Amino acid sequence: MSSSEPRPRAPQRLALIVPAAGASARMGGDVRKPLIKLLGRPVICHALKRFQGLDGLRQVIVVAHPDDLQSIRASYWPQLREAGATHLVAGGARRQDSVACGVAALDPDIDVVLIHDAVRPFVSRRAIDESIAKAVQHGAAIVALPVTDTVKRAHGETAVETVPRDALWAAQTPQVFRKKLIQSALDAALSDGFECTDDAQLVERLGAEVKLVRGSHENFKITTPEHLRMAEALLARQRT
Repeated sequence: MSSSEPRPRAPQRLALIVPAAGASARMGGDVRKPLIKLLGRPVICHALKRFQGLDGLRQVIVVAHPDDLQSIRASYWPQLREAGATHLVAGGARRQDSVACGVAALDPDIDVVLIHDAVRPFVSRRAIDESIAKAVQHGAAIVALPVTDTVKRAHGETAVETVPRDALWAAQTPQVFRKKLIQSALDAALSDGFECTDDAQLVERLGAEVKLVRGSHENFKITTPEHLRMAEALLARQRT
């Protein structure tokens, strides 16, 4: 290889962290959302399968509520393993605490961390691949969709302002980061007492650049019975 030719990029060692401690209040049941059955299998298994065969994927860490660890090992672990899970760890009180627990379980040689909602079972491989590529190049990338609805700022139940939507994107997952960057962001949030529900926000507050990858409307988050019916219809259609 001549000195003028670009050197091939070293293969990236990837890990996937899947927070799976979400309550099911809006689903009307006592089973946590990731464990609700979707055509006979837990929703989380459908989400994990979207990452199977991903080049360089070394670890798939499911982060569960501490109260669920025993039941998951007894009743769900064979299905999770078949879907690609390699580790099961206890999470924390908040999402960022659970993500931190997942990061703490990473092998030392992991380069890039993907964080994906357990209840988003329809993310495309294109979105996964593009978000990894941008995170490798820039440090961080998230899957998101441009906002198309008119957005209102409200005071109580009264609209007080129409918010320009041309620069607004709705965040999805996966959100992908170089390992050292997300670790630094989590450490800084803990030190500062900063709380949020979006992993990329932790990175943004460090001043790091977060690239956007266009997602799809199919990459929705299952949070209500209506979403579950939509998911069942979509999955059934994909299988035909």
